[in-house]
Amino acid sequence: MLGKVFKAYDVRAIVPKPLNTRLAWQIGHGAARYLVESAQEAGFDDPMMRHLAVGRDPRPTSPELGEALMAGIRAAGVSVIDLGVCDTPMIYFAVNHLACAGGIQVTASHNPVEYNGFKFCGIGARPVGSGSGLETIRELAALADPDRAQGTDEGRYETRDLWDAYARRLHGLLAEEAPEGLAATRGRPLKVVVDASNGSAGIMCPRLFDGLEGLEIVPINFTCGDGHYEHEPNPLVEENLDQLRAAVRDNQADLGVCFDGDADRCVVVDEAGRTVGGDLLTAWLVEPILERSPGTAVIFDLRSSRIVPERITSLGGKPVPSRVGHVFMKAALAEHEAAFGGELSGHFYYRDMFGADSGSRAFVSVLGALARSDAPMSEQVGRLRVYAQSGEVNFKNEDIEGTLASLRDVYSDAEFGEMDGLSIDTGGWWANIRASNTEPLLRLNVEAADQAAVDAALEELGARLGTRVAH
Repeated sequence: MLGKVFKAYDVRAIVPKPLNTRLAWQIGHGAARYLVESAQEAGFDDPMMRHLAVGRDPRPTSPELGEALMAGIRAAGVSVIDLGVCDTPMIYFAVNHLACAGGIQVTASHNPVEYNGFKFCGIGARPVGSGSGLETIRELAALADPDRAQGTDEGRYETRDLWDAYARRLHGLLAEEAPEGLAATRGRPLKVVVDASNGSAGIMCPRLFDGLEGLEIVPINFTCGDGHYEHEPNPLVEENLDQLRAAVRDNQADLGVCFDGDADRCVVVDEAGRTVGGDLLTAWLVEPILERSPGTAVIFDLRSSRIVPERITSLGGKPVPSRVGHVFMKAALAEHEAAFGGELSGHFYYRDMFGADSGSRAFVSVLGALARSDAPMSEQVGRLRVYAQSGEVNFKNEDIEGTLASLRDVYSDAEFGEMDGLSIDTGGWWANIRASNTEPLLRLNVEAADQAAVDAALEELGARLGTRVAH
């Protein structure tokens, strides 16, 4: 059953079949062995390197899976620091704040309520995924047997409340982002509608941002833990933002923010309710970051609009494209000592938050950027809407390698890139076509100078990529 629950970046599956408490125990045991041994091999011998930080999102199945996971960790002789219900970025904070060997969050992120799973990180919140330790955790989990673990020396268990320390760090970063305060340019507090998606943000936002001077939060879908989702906790699906859009307009708010189930992603709509893509958000947020860290590298998802590298360059930064996915983005951030990175998926990465993706840190960055000008968000971001985009379009395809090879023949005069799938630049339009990690799908993103060119490219490419499918 382990083969059915391990994915490219984490563990994720329907509960209780195939993911159940026995597998959770095995996974905890395997992860504990791998994370502690990895820390020791890296030369870390602090006593805290025999501790793992563990948290969970508020899904109804998270408590029982979390208990089983922690029992497996302790049976491996590794101690647990239980953070309770929290957002995934708090795990990254805790691992660094407490100098642990790693951390595990019980979550299925944006998946529906019947799913659950685990996200892992190592020392310093280093990513653990396919090619960076996840396969080893799976192998060790397969060898773990809860029936034979009776009587073994167990690691200790303790709970910690790190919310105040977490808040102090984020409030300090907000003071850097908006040194004159959030209300300075408008002469009034910023009004922001926050949709917690009935997930971890329903706990995180009040603990971090309630009572913050210059900020008025209008909360929606903050109730969590009862298994009810007002909408699927996936902010990339446009209809899941309808409630947020309506609330922004009804409350005459300055913007709206929607978090996913474990609040490591942050999607934004402007005061008119228009979605701001992750690439445009990256281009907007990068200016104050480059002011504080001039000349630094900035990592961007290679599917992003060309305005992203153009703007980074214009501000004196170094644009660095990356493959899609948090493991690759974090690796690029570390390799290039970058200050910031952004993905279309709503994941944003910050050097000052350990190179990890953080919805709460992105929220701070959005507030700071908005506070810098009295212009509405639509006007500020509108200056960056230079090119026409298709958004991601999926095509069912049973011969992915053959199709990509044929595109090279058809567009032989174009420029190509193979960092992630196939990138094509014909001069009139540019596109990225990449395979899904889990399904026989090709994912297409097209951009051009105008919508007519995008529509023509979609029709032309679509005829070659397979059968178009809904999101």
